[in-house]
Amino acid sequence: MSLEELLPAHRAKSRAWSIFIRTGLVMSLVGSLLTMLVTLILPCVCFLSILKGNITRFQGSFCVLIIIVGVMSSAIGTYMSISEIIHQLS
Repeated sequence: MSLEELLPAHRAKSRAWSIFIRTGLVMSLVGSLLTMLVTLILPCVCFLSILKGNITRFQGSFCVLIIIVGVMSSAIGTYMSISEIIHQLS
């Protein structure tokens, strides 16, 4: 069941509501990419590049683990967003 089917009948045919719902799908796609990039990946990459030779093995390993989790979360979120967009458009 799509979001457009849940709208009242007098609003279901409104172009503005249709655009609003589809904008939400695009925002979820952009959000899944950028949220993980800004909150998990970039801080760790900056930390590793700024303190290149002055970090412990534990700090480096932990940052790499966080980067891997961020990349995987971003990939899963992007996949789910794209599949939802395809589902809504088909």
